[in-house]
Order: sequence, then C-alpha cells, then structure tokens
Amino acid sequence: MLSQPIHHDSPFPFFYDNSAFSAEQCAELEHLFLQDGEWQHRDGAFYRCSLRDVTEHIPTRFQTEVLGRMREITGLPLTNHVLVTAQRMQPGQVIGIHSDRPLVGYEIARLVVQLNKHWHAEHGGVLELFSSPESDAVFRVNPEYNKAFGFLLHGDSYHGVTEAAQPRQTVVFNFWHAANTPELAAHVQALFANMHFSELPTLLDSVAAAAELSLPEDTTFYAGMAALALHRWGYDETTIVAGYRHSAGLAICDTNDTETYAAVLLADWVACLYRDSFDLARWKILRRELAGIEIFARLMPTWQLCLPE
Repeated sequence: MLSQPIHHDSPFPFFYDNSAFSAEQCAELEHLFLQDGEWQHRDGAFYRCSLRDVTEHIPTRFQTEVLGRMREITGLPLTNHVLVTAQRMQPGQVIGIHSDRPLVGYEIARLVVQLNKHWHAEHGGVLELFSSPESDAVFRVNPEYNKAFGFLLHGDSYHGVTEAAQPRQTVVFNFWHAANTPELAAHVQALFANMHFSELPTLLDSVAAAAELSLPEDTTFYAGMAALALHRWGYDETTIVAGYRHSAGLAICDTNDTETYAAVLLADWVACLYRDSFDLARWKILRRELAGIEIFARLMPTWQLCLPE
C-alpha cells in the first residue's frame, strides 16, 4: 500500500504513487460506486461533480492502514478520524482552480485515488496543479487506474480538474491534523461568540485608535480579536494591550513574565485560526516558542487543543 510514493515540491509539496493499492483493495473501492446511496450533486459553474460519504463502507482495517501510511509519508500527527468520499464526474463536468485552504477544524491532508480503467488522454478529467489561480498548469496527474495523489491543504495548494469526456471515478481520503480538530473549531467559535469590542478595557482605546489611522482594517480587526481572547481569558489591561500591539505588528512581546508571553502568543494564534486558516508553518513556530512552558490554568482548555501532546 502506497509503497512507492514519488515526491515533488513544485508548485507545492505533493506525492503520487502509480500503483497505490492491491487488486483486492482496488476492488473494494470500486464496489463503492455500485452500492445504493444518496449522492450530493454539485452543478455550479466552478464545481461540477457528484459526491457521497462512503466512510462507513470502508473496512476499519483498510482505513487504519491508509492512515498509518499517510502518517509515515507526511510526518504529521494525524488524528484517527478519517473521512472517505466517493466522487463521480460525468462527461462535460469540470472542477475549477481552488486551494481548499484548511480553515479551523478542516482536514489538513488528502489522498485522491483514481479508479478509471483504460483511461486515454482524450478522456480528460486530468488533475492539474497551479502555482497561482492565474498561472498555467505546472504539473498534471492523469486519472489512471490505481494511481494515488496525496497533498497537504494550504492557501497555495491550487489545483483543478479538466473537463471529463468519459465518466471519472475517484475515492478521496481526508485526514485531520491533531492541532486542528473539529473540537478546536467549536472551542474557537465559542471563544469569539457574540463579539463586541466594547468589552475591551478603555486603556486600549488610544492604542487602537492610533493603529486604525495607519494600519489596514484587517490588521486592526485581527489584533482586536487577539485582545478579546485575552480579555475573555481573564487577563488584565496591560496584558490585553500587549496582545493587541503584538498581533498588530506594533511591538514584539518580549516580556519576562512567562504567562503573559504564552497568553499573548496563544491569543494571536486563535485569532489567526478564526480570521484566516490553519497555517502549518506558523503552528510549528508556535509549538517551538511555547515548548517547555508550563500550561497555565486559564489557558489550559485552549492550549491542550492547539498544542496537543
């Protein structure tokens, strides 16, 4: 299983395996398209195909083996949760260029398995990779039988599928990072529920007003969210102002107070999760900066979800 992955770094890190599974395993996957079940039909201008959740039809043993290989290949702490979808494209359908950046609680990696016997170039349905939404395709992955394509989701993982001229069958395995789970998403949503910046202390008013005169609105809003996280965790005005200045890029938090330092960095991270997406490189920096620091009581619920052991 996935014994000969071929790795590439451009236009983003990915791998493919020309003979991913055994004949028996391929037969199990092909059988998914013969079973009765409700398909979700997408027929927009951008995304045209049919999808079906087939997770419960994949034997646990099979899922566990795939998950184990993906952990080895990616080197990531993937959770035990795996979601598997069957995807069917009909002639004339196409999937436009997109990146599937991992929002908070979203999957971090995918493995796309092609199940198209006797595929020829004129059949279309080619997976194309792009360096940007405006660029030409940098790499193409033909939808040949038993060919698998794996990649990490991030803001620049642009890809799309050319128009299919023949029916195209694909099974997609989705994997979650241990530090970006649906439980974390629920926690972050609850932390920022019913947002009102009027909650913030008056000591922040002059700092925020000055920042809003010189910085983009997105930056000051993001900084305000970090400040709000600190406020809702019960920190004092000085720490809240320090967090705002740090997230706005006005000052680096270099305090000697360990808890203040940890709280400011964690507030900056949860604001990033809420406003943008799960940035793997940025998460690794956070983990390194907080390594060896004790988990303070009021930060514990958030810390354990963002930086699981």
